Amino acid sequence: MSESTPSTAWAATWRQTGSLLALRELTVLSRLVAPVVARRAGLGHHEMVAMEHLMEQPLGPSELAHRLGVTSAAASGIIDRLVARGYVERRADERDRRRTQVHVTDLGRRDMLAHLMPMLTSLAELDRSLSDEEREVVTAYLEGANQALRRLL
Repeated sequence: MSESTPSTAWAATWRQTGSLLALRELTVLSRLVAPVVARRAGLGHHEMVAMEHLMEQPLGPSELAHRLGVTSAAASGIIDRLVARGYVERRADERDRRRTQVHVTDLGRRDMLAHLMPMLTSLAELDRSLSDEEREVVTAYLEGANQALRRLL
């Protein structure tokens, strides 16, 4: 019989709880959101991911290429398609006028949020249903889960 390692010994004591199952389902469902929103918005995968990044902050084309894991030429094509839809615009960088930054337009932000609004509204209602004490417990749990995921990454 083989000896158990610390990781296999730990696995033998694993207890699947309701909160762990719900967290697992949340991580699975969250991966499905972007492709569904992309399809509904008529965007490709990289265009959708670009919009997610750009809605957080304006980025230069090369930084966007790096985040998307594509070449600068591919990123330029993605940006061109988003510009053609009116979702983003290129602007001179305010600190270095030689550089360009890509900014989400009001139309792009409005269209993306329109697709997400049913989910965001439901989440806001759920959050409002919690007491301050319950919200603190949920926040601590989710922050701990985020930290566990970051350790893996």
